Amino acid sequence: MLGGLGLMAGTPALTVPVQRELADSGYVCAGSAVLFILLAVHARFVLRMLAREGVGWWLVVVQAGVTYLPLPFVGAAWTPVVGLLSGVLLLAAHEVRSFTVAALAVACGPVLLAVPSVALTHADWAVTAPLLGLVEYSLVSLTAQADRLSATRSDVIHRAVVQERRRFTRDLHDLVGHRLTVLVLKAHLIQRLVRERDEKAGQEVDETLALLRVLAADVRAVAHGEQRSSLETELNSARALLESVGIRCQMRVSCRDLPREVAEALTHGLREGVTNVLRHATARECTIQLLDRDRLVSLSISNDGVLQQYRLRDRGQGLINLTERVAVLGGRLQATTLHGERFLFALHIPRNQ
Repeated sequence: MLGGLGLMAGTPALTVPVQRELADSGYVCAGSAVLFILLAVHARFVLRMLAREGVGWWLVVVQAGVTYLPLPFVGAAWTPVVGLLSGVLLLAAHEVRSFTVAALAVACGPVLLAVPSVALTHADWAVTAPLLGLVEYSLVSLTAQADRLSATRSDVIHRAVVQERRRFTRDLHDLVGHRLTVLVLKAHLIQRLVRERDEKAGQEVDETLALLRVLAADVRAVAHGEQRSSLETELNSARALLESVGIRCQMRVSCRDLPREVAEALTHGLREGVTNVLRHATARECTIQLLDRDRLVSLSISNDGVLQQYRLRDRGQGLINLTERVAVLGGRLQATTLHGERFLFALHIPRNQ
């Protein structure tokens, strides 16, 4: 819109010859008033086009009337304003994709040469009117394109910021949330071992400190959008963690060299599944399987000790985040109870490579 105002600032330069001729014709007051009306109508049309509000044909009709009707009274002094009408018609022709309107824009100046009385037309201005209209059409079109590009750039930046914020929130929840769950369990274990004066308390303290260092590194990785952990590392970590809290863990892995996107989604799925076992079950055993069959990679985590009937609509933010990750890869998420005794958490993702 500011670009349109800048363009309109140059319009009075075209009307300077008109004002000069009006001073000699004796129609200074009346002519200036009509000229002001014409410029106001013209400015409204241009700003309307820049705002992409449509042509507004009534403005075109009004400007055409204010352009031609004063000619018999003012005479040749009024001819330069035909250039403004030519610009309006060119803009309208571009908007509606009309060759007829474009032809009218080119002819609206030279048509005055057919007027019988030479005193009513300034030949030079009549001939150059289409050129003046073309200049205005070019400036307004470039301004409109610049405004659209600016809006598009702002939209792209906004989308990028939203996407990055979403990535940060999701990764922080999925990764750091899992680490915090483990730390809470470790703290409870240390508290119990200290009360029992078990020698393992010192070992658990060392492991907890190591986890805190890993957590600090994970937070830095999330902040910088880095990918630090691997699926193999998480599998080993999951077994060690489950067994450290007294849960027997059976693991079967029969696939290697997975695509990076698939491996990353499975890594997040493994963390979420293990976190659910630690938070929502009194499990004594857990089975983790990672299989590749018919180009479909499946990760399943099943455990006993289900505390309550699972309902998919009650899923938390972790499962929502994971569902988004898997859906992007064309996979699906399965989370359900089996006969009310075991809980099954599974991901199925096409390998695609």
